Amino acid sequence: VPQIEVSFELDANGILKVSAGDKGTGKSESITITNDKGRLSAEEIERMVEEAEKYAEEDKATRQRIESRNGLENYAFSLKNQVNDEDGLGGKIDEDDKDTILDAVKQVQDWLDDNAADATAEDFDEQKEKLSNVAYPITSKLYGGAGGAGGMPDYDDEPSHDEL
Repeated sequence: VPQIEVSFELDANGILKVSAGDKGTGKSESITITNDKGRLSAEEIERMVEEAEKYAEEDKATRQRIESRNGLENYAFSLKNQVNDEDGLGGKIDEDDKDTILDAVKQVQDWLDDNAADATAEDFDEQKEKLSNVAYPITSKLYGGAGGAGGMPDYDDEPSHDEL
């Protein structure tokens, strides 16, 4: 009865190597099976890497634009909710100040409806700054003028050090 030893090897690239050997006669055969169908060539991979590098700056600008838009929308929404909250800020400021803030929020919402599709990150930041400039003087009256402008705090790039 012939004894045939068969071995299979599958490497990380999906290449199958099959070897068969007859132990009695010492004769052996092997075959390698590759699956090139559906695989990317080295040229295709290189092209994709180049495209990714090419569009990285565009992706960064798009991300910044989206973050700026979200920041403006969140700030306007938060401000509107605070002014309408009679138990919170809305109960502490007079009606004229409420109307001033709500009008500014409405202007921002109208601006977003008209311009959000084509606006840049700087445009969104500018609108947020305008809204903050309307809201800050009103809200700062509640706290005796303490603190900075509304919105996200600005931090210096370098930490400050006090001399001892």
